Amino acid sequence: MKTTLIVLSLLIITIIIAFFILGVLSRSGDVPGLVEGSLLKCPNRPNCVCSEQKDDAKHYINPITLYENDTVDNLSVLKNAVQEMGGSIQLENDNYFASSFSSDIFGFVDDLEVRIDTSQKVIHIRSASRVGYSDRGVNKNRVELLKQIYGKKLLEVK
Repeated sequence: MKTTLIVLSLLIITIIIAFFILGVLSRSGDVPGLVEGSLLKCPNRPNCVCSEQKDDAKHYINPITLYENDTVDNLSVLKNAVQEMGGSIQLENDNYFASSFSSDIFGFVDDLEVRIDTSQKVIHIRSASRVGYSDRGVNKNRVELLKQIYGKKLLEVK
């Protein structure tokens, strides 16, 4: 009984240490950025969602319909929404920005990228974990929250 308790304790400690190491490793990465003008495809893991992957039902999410109005800067509204959610803007250019989010306990870093496609009149989004396999739906929920906050902010500026 005592041996089983010691082995179980060591196993739990090893798992916790492994999570801390993965958290540290995720902080050393960079945001993926655009690849030939589009958001990077999701890897074959469930910890990523992307609105530019219509052919991949496991990772696909609907893009946001672009609100077109001369008085509204959609990119600024989206950046404010991300910052309100606790994200940090890492990279930015014309119709694109990348941000990162850190988990509270182990410090896992997730990337959220936004690309405005004016020709299709949509806002594409990609949210993915830098390390690990599963995220228990965190990235998908983050995108849904971004959509909600963006909608509320549009109502404020109209």
